[in-house]
Amino acid sequence: MRRTSAALILIISLFMAVPAIAEPFEDAANAFNRGDYRTAHRLIKPLAEQGLPVAQYMLGLMYYNSKGVPQDYAEAVRWFRKAADQGHADAQFILGVMYTLGQGVSQGYAQAVKWFRKAADQGHADAQSNLGLMYYNSKGVPQDYAQAVKWFRKAADQGVASAQYNLGLMYYNSKGVSQDYAEATKWFRKAADQGDADAQFILGLMYAKGEGVQQDYVLAHMWLNLASSRYSASEKERREKAEKNRDIAASRMTPAQIAKAQKLGREWKPKKVQ
Repeated sequence: MRRTSAALILIISLFMAVPAIAEPFEDAANAFNRGDYRTAHRLIKPLAEQGLPVAQYMLGLMYYNSKGVPQDYAEAVRWFRKAADQGHADAQFILGVMYTLGQGVSQGYAQAVKWFRKAADQGHADAQSNLGLMYYNSKGVPQDYAQAVKWFRKAADQGVASAQYNLGLMYYNSKGVSQDYAEATKWFRKAADQGDADAQFILGLMYAKGEGVQQDYVLAHMWLNLASSRYSASEKERREKAEKNRDIAASRMTPAQIAKAQKLGREWKPKKVQ
């Protein structure tokens, strides 16, 4: 097992594409989506001041990401909060992120949990995943693996790859659930199929060891090779571990098996969540 904790992946999904809605918001949304941020800001601010939650959220995004205005986290928080107070789930989620990171506000995990929970209770998948991490890591709430599993599962069922990976880790390490390699493999595969390098790595190890699956060096080689190719330059240590384990698997394979694994890797494509 490469990690001792569930993947410390803080999801920051900002949903930058804003759907077109009926006038007068439509013109602002269209300007935003085509990258004309100054026009979008000019059109959206009056709507936000009138109390339209989606406009308040969009204005917050513009201050958060320096789109048409200088970056200003405090101003972003002000507008996100207005939208969040009206029940806007995306705004509640990003407020949770900002409290977690201390952007525009003093870092406060209890406040982060509060906003993640409000969004999660509305079915916001990324908020559910982050809430699971807060329970796992005892950030703003007492550590509770059962609650972490609950929220990881909700997000995983909606296709969040990092949550699928984290849920797999919970089954692998017997955290909040009974150890179950087959169930761990199921969730690792779902994340790996979406291109999650960590999931591909551990899935490769499980095929090499025969944990939860029948031992298969061809599939072990394929997944480990894919993982090594997907790790970024800043993840050199992980990439080297994947390469090392891939080479160990290769040492136990015939040339034909290696060729087959390489072919499978070339043909692999990430699956889109339906």
